[in-house]
Amino acid sequence: MNTRYAYYPGCSLHSTGSEYDVSFKAVCDKLGIGIQEIKGWICCGTSPAHCTSRLLSLALPYENLCLAEKMGMTDVVAPCAACFARLRTAIHEANEDPEIAGQISEALGKPLPKSVNVLSPLEIFSNGSGLEAAVARQLPELKVVCYYGCLLTRPSKVMQFDECEYPMAMDELLRSVGITTLEWSYKTDCCGGALAMTRTDVVLKLTRDIFEEAKTVGANAIAVGCPLCHVNLDTRQEEVEQEYDVQYGLPIFYFTQLMGLALGVPTDKLGLHKHFVSTDELLRSSSKGQLAAG
Repeated sequence: MNTRYAYYPGCSLHSTGSEYDVSFKAVCDKLGIGIQEIKGWICCGTSPAHCTSRLLSLALPYENLCLAEKMGMTDVVAPCAACFARLRTAIHEANEDPEIAGQISEALGKPLPKSVNVLSPLEIFSNGSGLEAAVARQLPELKVVCYYGCLLTRPSKVMQFDECEYPMAMDELLRSVGITTLEWSYKTDCCGGALAMTRTDVVLKLTRDIFEEAKTVGANAIAVGCPLCHVNLDTRQEEVEQEYDVQYGLPIFYFTQLMGLALGVPTDKLGLHKHFVSTDELLRSSSKGQLAAG
């Protein structure tokens, strides 16, 4: 198994999703996985670029892949689901269309990497063995639903990640460290991330549906792997509760935070204090105060 990866954090993990960044690094450290942040990385473009220019939306991700190659790295790990999608999309489109590949190369003023692989943390952690042996904390009270969102698996021919409509990689990973995950039907439903600033009404309806289904199946927490999904589900939960006169109180964890807890990472090293929906009560009930004390 490759244990060295070029790390592409993207804009969110250096800002609103910093708890994903610190918890991802903490888990890598626990598992002996080497990551090296890409020097001089730039924004991948996400939605604004591909809504504006196809060439721009492909050149921006490829600049980062070129920088990784310059470091002597061929495997790039991108935790943010949006970044992961844009990087894999760029590779797919360049491979499928030699003309656009030439245009990207011309725009960047350099040849494109011949061999580069973009991975999700779900893939690099799942490739390992002995996770069960590394478990240091039991979390028996946690009943988690894994929310993959709409970017990790779609379109399937581009992402080639897990089962498009009903993925299990996150479930299986969390189960391997002793965390109970539940079956549910909203794994890949959209939370309205792209509409967060323009159609709040739509976002509130979509996130409410997710919360309702999570509660219906008996979940007391939601695990995510996307900073955009985390923002909607965590920061807007109180607003949803007020709008619909309900009470959910569902902590929204990055799956790396849950892995970190199970692997014995102190809570103050996982960014849990940043959450809008507090995790304290749930973690206290799960381990009789030991986790909360770190």
